[in-house]
Amino acid sequence: MKFTELGLNENLLKGITEAGYTECMPVQEASFAHTLSGRDACVQSQTGTGKTAAFLITIFQRLLAEEHLTNRKALIVAPTRELASQIEQEARLIGKHLDFTIGAFFGGVGYQQQEQLLKEGVDLIIGTPGRLLDFLQSRKMSFQSMGFLVIDEADRLFDMGFLPDLRRILRKMPPAAKRQTMLYSATLNFRARELSWEYMHDPVEIKIEPQKVTADNVTQEIYHVAKNEKMSLLLGILKREHPDNTLIFTNTKHVAVEVAARLSANGFTCQYIIGDLPQQKRLQIIGDVKSGKIPILVATNVASRGLHIDELDLVVNYDLPEDREDYVHRIGRTARAGNSGKAISLACDEYVFSLEAIESFMNMKIPVLWADEELFAEDLSQGRSLKSLIGHLPQRPLRGRGETRRPPRGGAPRRHATGSREEKSPDRSNRRSRGPRKHRGSSTPTP
Repeated sequence: MKFTELGLNENLLKGITEAGYTECMPVQEASFAHTLSGRDACVQSQTGTGKTAAFLITIFQRLLAEEHLTNRKALIVAPTRELASQIEQEARLIGKHLDFTIGAFFGGVGYQQQEQLLKEGVDLIIGTPGRLLDFLQSRKMSFQSMGFLVIDEADRLFDMGFLPDLRRILRKMPPAAKRQTMLYSATLNFRARELSWEYMHDPVEIKIEPQKVTADNVTQEIYHVAKNEKMSLLLGILKREHPDNTLIFTNTKHVAVEVAARLSANGFTCQYIIGDLPQQKRLQIIGDVKSGKIPILVATNVASRGLHIDELDLVVNYDLPEDREDYVHRIGRTARAGNSGKAISLACDEYVFSLEAIESFMNMKIPVLWADEELFAEDLSQGRSLKSLIGHLPQRPLRGRGETRRPPRGGAPRRHATGSREEKSPDRSNRRSRGPRKHRGSSTPTP
């Protein structure tokens, strides 16, 4: 089905068209059949399938078309600041020609600018639970005017321990029958269904089951390599593949910093993001990666959800993830929206124990390639300490080696489970200035 067949507002359709969307993806078509008429929905859909546009278009269209919703607002709850930021960007893209004020509220930056935005008025609030509750408790934000609630990546919210916070938010909202609620999750497990029974009004259940856990257009490869040879092999792979952009995942903050430093010492332009970085710095780095200024980004799992880089060529698991689902989310950063991509994993003796669970979860064997001597490139940083390499990095790393990890699903027991909660549950705020108002309900462009 094409978006032009949905009878959408002309200004909304203009934004959709300019964003490059022409035909509905399966999750969008299945959702619109119910949500555009105002029905609550529990939707099971993997990341990268178009669900963000599904709920944004529903909200925008109903606010524009239905007079009784004129003064109502929408609240979108997301598990991480990266995902909240991505939703904000897509909302601005799709709603480019609409008169709605959009704001993202998550941690890592100050309160003042966000408070000013709240005073001026926000139609679409996108936030993580912690910052939303901060504003609720200080009485600077009210949920009573919400006509829409979206709970995005519900399974991730549950895994990160946000269920109690989510319930507190829901109790402050109008009754379920007086708002439209949409819940999106990779799996509609018991917790998701329990939440829908308790806080939703006669929701329809929509399941978009992928034929495979991972996309067919992701080429997957794995190398078995000694831990002390991983950097040399990584350098050889990068030189062989010549990717325009690359996302490299590590399991700890310390290793992310070290990999970025050693790549820089070998002449590669790269950056890293970890939970310890200030939010403004993280957003700047992600912006530079998306614009092409930084071709290589090294990241911990903080970036495995919610980070969308257009036409990402290559994902490298420098450390094979200990959680089988993290593998899927990591490689899902490439081959999005019908594009193709490649994912290469380096299985060393420290993390190879998780490979069996990963392959069982995907119901497939990852093709094993064997590296000959020519693929191992000379590592100019070999033998040098991280301290001596810090000068190659564009920012100084903060202290702390650990990384908080959640319990494995179907994998072996955890090792080295140390670190701060912040990496596990990044949280809180952002701001946007309020643009000039146009006539909100108009179906024709305002001059």
